[in-house]
Amino acid sequence: MGRAFEFRKARKMKRWSAMSKAFTRIGKDIVMAVKEGGPDPDANSRLRAVIQNAKAVNMPKDNVERAIKRASDKSLGDYKEVLFEGYAQHGIAVLIETATDNNTRTVANVRSYFNKCDGSLGTSGSVVFMFDHTCNFRINGEGMDLEELELELIDHGIEEIFEDEDGVLIYAPFESFGAIQSYLEENNIEILSSGFERIPQVTKKLSPEEAADVDKLLEKLEEDDDVQNVYHTMEETADDE
Repeated sequence: MGRAFEFRKARKMKRWSAMSKAFTRIGKDIVMAVKEGGPDPDANSRLRAVIQNAKAVNMPKDNVERAIKRASDKSLGDYKEVLFEGYAQHGIAVLIETATDNNTRTVANVRSYFNKCDGSLGTSGSVVFMFDHTCNFRINGEGMDLEELELELIDHGIEEIFEDEDGVLIYAPFESFGAIQSYLEENNIEILSSGFERIPQVTKKLSPEEAADVDKLLEKLEEDDDVQNVYHTMEETADDE
């Protein structure tokens, strides 16, 4: 298996699966999708993808519909996607994706977390190059020939496809998202969820004590309501679950 498989396996840690955080993140994704392409999922591919993700985490349908209706209100402010980069202790690079309606607040909060945990907030471009920006799809692969599907998707940029207990996972470069989404929809392949991830090109193994230092910063970042995703170069293993 490739890096995407190992990355996915390691990311199944409890801090990534907090349901309340997932609902908050998806609520913001709905607002951004509606503001960008309108409230009709049939005409808005980004919104279709977010609704699939809402179903995947069992977000109630009423919550989704309320979020779409609220996002359609022109008086509602928009969220801006802002990327933060820096270093935790022990030379671990950290990349933070945020969605914020108050950038001044978010910058202050993120900087304070780094300062309190003996890290350093970097400038734009300081660590982003250490991560590959990928897109992913989880599909219902029941009765499907994965080798044949992989051959069909190679022209659309697919890099890795594998099966786990959650279904069939497809990974490709960030830019391939639209082409792969269109192919799956046109061929009536059920998309269970989809999204984007940043996979570290190289990871660093730390001692348990050093890892605990880094975890203090990661936990503070992940608890912040403005933070959507946190990525880092510390080696994680599925055994850490």
